[in-house]
Amino acid sequence: MLTIDPSKTSTRDLHQYLLGAVAPRPIAFASTIDEQGRPNIAPYSFFNCFSSNPPILVFSSNRRVVDNQTKDTLANIQATKEVVINVVNYNIVRQMTIASISFPSDIDEFKKSGLSPIASDVVKPFRIKESPVQMECTVREIITLGDQGGAGHLILCDVVKMHIDENILDENNRINPHKIDLMGRMGRAYYVRASGEAIHTIVQPVMQLSIGYDALPTSFKESTILSANNLGQLSGMQALPDRESLDILKKEMGIQKILDASNPIKQLHQKAKDLLDKEDNREYAAKLLLIADALM
Repeated sequence: MLTIDPSKTSTRDLHQYLLGAVAPRPIAFASTIDEQGRPNIAPYSFFNCFSSNPPILVFSSNRRVVDNQTKDTLANIQATKEVVINVVNYNIVRQMTIASISFPSDIDEFKKSGLSPIASDVVKPFRIKESPVQMECTVREIITLGDQGGAGHLILCDVVKMHIDENILDENNRINPHKIDLMGRMGRAYYVRASGEAIHTIVQPVMQLSIGYDALPTSFKESTILSANNLGQLSGMQALPDRESLDILKKEMGIQKILDASNPIKQLHQKAKDLLDKEDNREYAAKLLLIADALM
């Protein structure tokens, strides 16, 4: 493995290794206003939600690696203690990249990017109309992490009003990931679109104990067909099926055909894997594997 010692690596290189490894990251499209009332918008991918009660968003406005300068966003927030965090979806990602350009302070990024400013309800900075979710925030604290190029300024924001486009909601009034169609930031010029086949549903109850990997039969763990993810799915079960229930399954025509084949263990493992890969009936897949286990 390539081993990186931060103390012996240039900030420019370390920055890229970190961004390439800690990814994808959500994008905070921050809207601020200076003391003269001039608006500013800029994207930041050192961003996340850190608390829901109270509702806290945190993003970092870093010093530039090249010249150690800070951005207008930071100066505006230090002066006004207000910001609107707008999310970035696929529809506006290219306009967002225009707003990432280091325009002079007197240049309006709304006009340069073609995005539309709309008034906020509580804070002075404008919201971005085209963003599907806009969060008005007051700034709780700014934590300075250093004074050299690449050093961050953690900006802790209290959400005081949230605006959600109803078109991105599902029938349960929850945000549908396919409809919101968010973009994420990776290293260098790479982005990821979080919709379509990129979305995976993984249901794992966290308040109920599972059997764990150590409780899986050895034949499961030594399978040449099952993947690590498949074993993780099986490890998350609360209990393996009762072996007595396998007798009924063995009588199914399709299973009898497999058992009469030349390599039933391999076929049973493959059939179980196919089910697990489709997130389809983990219980049934486990039964197939237990039938194969009994044949060994």
